[in-house]
Amino acid sequence: MPLPPLVRRWPRAARLALLPLLLTCCLSCTGGGSGGADPSVAGAPGAGDRLFPEAGNGGYDVTHYGLDLSYDPASGRLSGSTAVTATATQRLARFDLDLSGLTVASVAVGGRPATFSRAGDELTVRPARPLARGARFTATVAYAGVPATLTDPDGSKEGWLRTSDGAVALGEPVGAMAWFPCDNHPSDKAAFDLTVSVPNGLTAVSNGELAATTRAGGRSVFHWRTSRPMATYLATLAIGHFTVSRSATPGGLPLYTAVDPRSDDPETAAALRRIPEILDWESGLFGPYPFASSGAIVAHLPSGEGGYALETQNRPFFPGADGPPAAPLSTLVHEMSHQWVGDSVTPRSWQDIWLNEGFATYTEWLWAAHEGGDSLDTSAAAAFGDSAAWAFPPASPPTAADVFAPPVYRRGALVLYELRRTLGDSTFFRLLRAWPAEHRYGNASTADFTAFCHRFTGRDLTPLFRTWLYGTSKPAQL
Repeated sequence: MPLPPLVRRWPRAARLALLPLLLTCCLSCTGGGSGGADPSVAGAPGAGDRLFPEAGNGGYDVTHYGLDLSYDPASGRLSGSTAVTATATQRLARFDLDLSGLTVASVAVGGRPATFSRAGDELTVRPARPLARGARFTATVAYAGVPATLTDPDGSKEGWLRTSDGAVALGEPVGAMAWFPCDNHPSDKAAFDLTVSVPNGLTAVSNGELAATTRAGGRSVFHWRTSRPMATYLATLAIGHFTVSRSATPGGLPLYTAVDPRSDDPETAAALRRIPEILDWESGLFGPYPFASSGAIVAHLPSGEGGYALETQNRPFFPGADGPPAAPLSTLVHEMSHQWVGDSVTPRSWQDIWLNEGFATYTEWLWAAHEGGDSLDTSAAAAFGDSAAWAFPPASPPTAADVFAPPVYRRGALVLYELRRTLGDSTFFRLLRAWPAEHRYGNASTADFTAFCHRFTGRDLTPLFRTWLYGTSKPAQL
């Protein structure tokens, strides 16, 4: 910064006397001093989500996660490192990552040691030098400990779930932070490379494609690669004894399915054999399958933990346990449909989750009719008559405990049912294919969807959305 003209005419001694004051002012303006720091140099400790305000972070955009982990099932100890590659969206003297529990041994940014601090689920990192806006950087966090099982506001379990022979990591909505540091919000998607070492005899299954398997020193190392952007809540890791089957759809899409032998019940086995058929049928609804492989994971979980299926990207998870089938056919149809609506096109915020669950529930209704079960009208009438489905508008869950409540699923599906009745089959099914293509591998909000429907159809659909998507009272009739 040059000196002002008037100052340049001062005597040299006066200019030297003024220099410390000018330096202090400059440091204050750029955030380099200890007081009066410019807030633009700090990334936000949350992504601003209305329902999960502490989830995610601000100030950067992640492009890749590189996890290099080792797990000991006997002690439950997980150790290793995660390299988070990102681009700064503002000048950053510090930024946050989400991490629950675990002990951080060190943090480096760009290969240089960085200082860090912990407060709750926030890991605050201070690089040796501030990062300029637009700078691409890699933050590497070394950590270890026994990952925690988290309890969601609705009482369900997620995070790291220990099993009798290994573990399962489930992340919806915020469980990813239990096993790796991340920008834990669906709006920030990234590619993943996951390498994990486990004792020989165990298998580690994750998202994407198996890039390599090596064995040495009594341990097996599995390297899984996810090249398409993935939200952290869709990342999974299952460790244990699995029966692995590899096959392909008639169109050549590779399938990798891992099933715990204890959960290999006849109904689940029959449903899994129909994955190629389901994917082909759903491709007719939503367009080409968006990922390079598919399959499923069926793990045997302790009673009361993780008793739900999850649309983990390109390889959905199903909970095996003593009792009902691990993967009923309708549930498999539901989770596979999420590969288009939820995984490829991911909600921009958690209040947009009906774009996942409403679409997947409607897909279940279509499948039932396709299989000769309940007609679409019968399924819609049952949802319409369910008083729980009218507790709140599907596009506006009131609290975090309501994210997976009946209105999100059943009334969300009714939005599509009414849209089809209004538009007619030809336009509706063209829209159903065009929507995943519009935001392929990205994020979308409810406002994005309604605007898309208006634009795609050339019709004013405001009354329909006002009633079925945003309305606070139940219509007189279906």
